[in-house]
Amino acid sequence: MHIQRATIDDVPGIIRVCTKGYWATYRELVSDEYIERICNEFYNEERVTSEVTSIDERWVGYIVAIEDGQVIGAGGGGMPSANRSEVYVLYLDPDRRNEGIGSKILAEITAQQMNLGATEQWVSVQEGNQKGIPFYEAKGFIYESRVKAYANTEDERYVNLRYRRTIGT
Repeated sequence: MHIQRATIDDVPGIIRVCTKGYWATYRELVSDEYIERICNEFYNEERVTSEVTSIDERWVGYIVAIEDGQVIGAGGGGMPSANRSEVYVLYLDPDRRNEGIGSKILAEITAQQMNLGATEQWVSVQEGNQKGIPFYEAKGFIYESRVKAYANTEDERYVNLRYRRTIGT
């Protein structure tokens, strides 16, 4: 297995891994409609292709874990401000959890962000996400606040937890 910046050839694998990972993570926490809304918005061919080919500091591209030519994990982040970075996405093939793949992807995202001057790193995790919360806490992220989930409709009350850690010092 190796970690690399995603290429156009990785787009189908990113879509597959992120969609499967999202369903596996959230199927017990949110409605199917919510999951479909997120997956349709973020993990479609047009958007992922754009996010692989058009990068800047606000979105520094996907990092993928590749094994035997297949994407088994994908993540990405960016720099919303000069010293503050954000992990926007990190998913694995659900059958490949607990192998250190997510840790390696996060380490590469963190290195990218530190090279851009980040001194703190933020992530949003769905309340109740017992796959993500322990992972990020084990990496030194500290709970900061609760916020309304990104894709809530007027009738939905899902909550994201905001976590932060210091990096690059």
